[in-house]
Amino acid sequence: MAPPPPAVPRASDPAADRALLQQVALGSGAAMREVYARCSSRAFAVTLRLLPSRADAEEVLQETFLDVWRRAREFDPARGGLETWVTTIARTRAIDRLRSMGTATRVAEGATHEPPPVSATPPAPDEASALGQNRKRVLAALKQLPAEQREVVELAYFEGLSQREIAERTGDPLGTVKTRARLALEKLGDLLRELAPDV
Repeated sequence: MAPPPPAVPRASDPAADRALLQQVALGSGAAMREVYARCSSRAFAVTLRLLPSRADAEEVLQETFLDVWRRAREFDPARGGLETWVTTIARTRAIDRLRSMGTATRVAEGATHEPPPVSATPPAPDEASALGQNRKRVLAALKQLPAEQREVVELAYFEGLSQREIAERTGDPLGTVKTRARLALEKLGDLLRELAPDV
């Protein structure tokens, strides 16, 4: 995903935020794009402020939205709005990156402002059923990706690897991994729309 353009802050509606994240959890590409449009500018600003280079900030931004896709069901509006939740994930990812770089001083500064993590809650039975159907849709969409793009998504989503770790695992240049991740996420959004059940 490319760095976002500046966005005008908007007030969060807790019920609407929760409904939007539930759609993301069910595999909605349109809902994921809406979350990205609303939250990416603020999240990118945080990563730029914490990380030493724009390239690192861009990579962490992509990792942030992979986390959002993975953890959408964990969102709890009682703990804060959608933008705050996504920004917290971005900040945590950036601090993790700083730790891996050995920049302990900046990590300590960032950690003092980090809100507590959001805890997961078990899904209701009807949501669990929908999640099962969504899993099938996601797996079907993954099978339609080119092998190289599918590998990047599977390593990021199922094994939790960063793009840098994926590059080390596969032996591909980091830039190639970033491009494959971006193309894969765009393609998955289109495929998930095509595979969505008629309502």
